[in-house]
Amino acid sequence: MARVPVAALNRMLNRTPNRLRPRTTTLPALELAARPRPWLRALGLTAVVLVGAWLGLLIVGNVRAPVGPMNTTMALRPSLTGGTKINISPLGALTLDSHVAPVRLDVNVDQLDPLRSQALVDHPERLSGLQDEVAQDVEHGTLDLAVRSCVAVVSGATALGLAVYRRPRRALAAGGLALTLLAASAATAYATWNPKSVLEPKFSGLLGSAPSVVGNARSIVTEFDVYQKELARLVTNVTKLYEVTSTLPAYQPDPSTIRVLHVSDIHLNPASWKIIASLVKQYKVNVIVDSGDTMDHGTAAENGFLDPIGDLGVPYVWVRGNHDSRTTQRYLERMKNVHVLDDGRAETVGGLRFAGIGDPQFTPDRSAVPGGNASEELAGDRLASALRDQRAAGTPADVAIAHEPSAARETDGEVPLVLCGHLHHQGTEMLKYGTRLRMEGSTGGSGLRAVERQYPAPIEASILYFDRDSRRLQAWDAIKLGGLGLTTAEVSRHLADENRPETSPSPTPSATPSGVPSRRTP
Repeated sequence: MARVPVAALNRMLNRTPNRLRPRTTTLPALELAARPRPWLRALGLTAVVLVGAWLGLLIVGNVRAPVGPMNTTMALRPSLTGGTKINISPLGALTLDSHVAPVRLDVNVDQLDPLRSQALVDHPERLSGLQDEVAQDVEHGTLDLAVRSCVAVVSGATALGLAVYRRPRRALAAGGLALTLLAASAATAYATWNPKSVLEPKFSGLLGSAPSVVGNARSIVTEFDVYQKELARLVTNVTKLYEVTSTLPAYQPDPSTIRVLHVSDIHLNPASWKIIASLVKQYKVNVIVDSGDTMDHGTAAENGFLDPIGDLGVPYVWVRGNHDSRTTQRYLERMKNVHVLDDGRAETVGGLRFAGIGDPQFTPDRSAVPGGNASEELAGDRLASALRDQRAAGTPADVAIAHEPSAARETDGEVPLVLCGHLHHQGTEMLKYGTRLRMEGSTGGSGLRAVERQYPAPIEASILYFDRDSRRLQAWDAIKLGGLGLTTAEVSRHLADENRPETSPSPTPSATPSGVPSRRTP
């Protein structure tokens, strides 16, 4: 066989038509098709970073730190809303809206250190310096937590990245992104940090029945400055709680504060009287205000249900609801410690002047009466007129009471505070002309209607704190207990806006001693 020279072979190939040459573009096209899309790679890397960082925080992101006489565990946890949760076993938990970021700070109070606690018992003078000590411990614990969290998220994301990609460069990229994510979360938390969040904590568990943990209304307004100091105060007070062996300490009354228990819509629930008696004792209540619907059908046969009111030991101010009859009202008028208010009549009880009006409707079967809304507004107008007359006489009312919110709103501009119920849920509203409307939920858990919905209706009440000198509302505790068959308890503290530390209360106008400008002329 004759051999063909290489040069000749190359010349033959160069003269070969293009259509006869082998296609060489097929392999690059297959390679492009096999490559994953960029957004899929980014999505996968993001998932690796998030899962790895979360696992790192969960496994090695905890810091055990002594805080005063307590041993605590601090940790960062992923969260959609942020905030701070302080778990104080077995008393319950406190939730603070301290920041808005994708991470939540968890502080678990594990136990009291026996040696440090005994030292405080033996040397009670050390309690005066405990707050500063706790503040330093919290600061050191937070710094340790920040360092540990950085190591945890980087290690977790890097380890998971190496397991998934098996490439050191890609794993290091995952660790770097996790650190960047944590830094961004920290920056967001810093930008949204709210040091005053401890002014309005939410309590759950047994802490709901221990308001002394946050002090009285006056100390809340004047003493709470920054988050670390307040956390120190909370821990200090919890230390005192642990010293009690059998019962939680009662609320320490402030001599300058008038405490009013607001209840409503009991609806013949006999358990309500035990709850009310417990709140009266725990909070050292001065006056109870009932904004109606104490009964269910208002019949004379139900009157015996009201007898426990005489054993509560404090004045009971009452207005008629749409489930309360005139028969009910006359029965209460004969009880010594009950003050029935109707037609705008005002009485001074426990240092505050109350004015109220009964519900113009009587609908025990929950029927809708034609013109019912108009009658409620007309009743509210009559109450507003009576309030103007009281102010003109030099005896302005401090608190107005009606059952229906639509009637209560008609008093806007005539009184600093109006209380109501009827809708079976709590709420607060600042009306157009400066009156604060405070609506109470059902202290009877909606009575026989408690199980009409999927979940039992809660039992709700409020403790209102008034300054004895100005007779203005300082703060209130919204209390919510689990309904039928439930054992939960929650207390949320709220401050009147004008009493927050960053604002100063406005002077009281001489023309309106109640401190609320009138929208109408007498």
